[in-house]
Amino acid sequence: MQAYPWITALQEAYGMTLGSIERLGTGHIHQTFKFFWNESAYVLQQFNAKVFTQPDRISSNHALLIVKLKSQQLPFQLPLPIPNLSGQLFTQEGQALFRISPFVEGLCLDEVEGLAEARLAAEAFARFIEACTDVDALQFQETIPAFHDLDLRFQQLKEAYAQTQREITDELQALLTFYLGQEKLVEEYNSWIQKLPLRVTHNDTKVNNLIFSLDKKEVSAVIDLDTIMGGYAMYDFGDLVRTVACTQPESSIAWDKISLDPQKYAALWEGFVEGGKNFLTTDEIASLAFGGKMMTCIMGFRFLADYLHGNIYYSIHYENQNLHRAKNQMLLLQALEDFSFHP
Repeated sequence: MQAYPWITALQEAYGMTLGSIERLGTGHIHQTFKFFWNESAYVLQQFNAKVFTQPDRISSNHALLIVKLKSQQLPFQLPLPIPNLSGQLFTQEGQALFRISPFVEGLCLDEVEGLAEARLAAEAFARFIEACTDVDALQFQETIPAFHDLDLRFQQLKEAYAQTQREITDELQALLTFYLGQEKLVEEYNSWIQKLPLRVTHNDTKVNNLIFSLDKKEVSAVIDLDTIMGGYAMYDFGDLVRTVACTQPESSIAWDKISLDPQKYAALWEGFVEGGKNFLTTDEIASLAFGGKMMTCIMGFRFLADYLHGNIYYSIHYENQNLHRAKNQMLLLQALEDFSFHP
């Protein structure tokens, strides 16, 4: 077993023996490990405070969920952090923060392979919102301020354009013209948030933030819980549409193949509405289609702004990758605008 300098301190903090430690997954944000204690498996994370700069907000939100959801029979596991012997959800060792949570056996998928999985994914995220409907969303703190505020992201794109040192090529100009022309979408966003109920939402509903059972017939756990905070149901449905119903991943440059898969979209809709049937209002159901557009648009705003700033936020593999990601999202947004869905 590889020696880690923090093992002794963490064993003392939790009263556990960290045996058979191994690296888990390929996540880019936190360093994640799996270990066994008393024949049970656990996940240990070395928390990245450079991405989430206010970890106290995350621990506050998680503590609320631990208390509020303690008596509920969830249809899946929600592997929240385990308190250390001092009752804290984070343990500091040197300059690093650590946390431990239960390990959930199953499959973590990078992409949806079939319609049944799309339906299950959407239903699970809706059921998570349902589980939190008795929790006051205003008690939750923003872990990433204004994460899905389309209006603010629009203003940030304008500022990035005004300050950029980039040469305005024809390709860049076409994208700027498209995204800076989305005033009506931003206005519609501002209209929706005036009438939708604030919910406790996951806010990062990619399919790899779920653990499926080994036979892929059910969702075993909802994971990656650091973005849980107040939001709107359309956020969680919209990000599912953006990441599951697109025919290509967000970094694809196969421009003629980037479109919308109507069957996956319908499966997401059916699953989300079924999972949310006990709480979704008429307005919330009506907002879901807009959610797909706004979450695609907001990522286009963010990718293009990052490119204009010189690629300072998103990891890239080549200089124009954020420019191409913005083009990818533009093509998906255009496909969503042209799509007519009748449930």
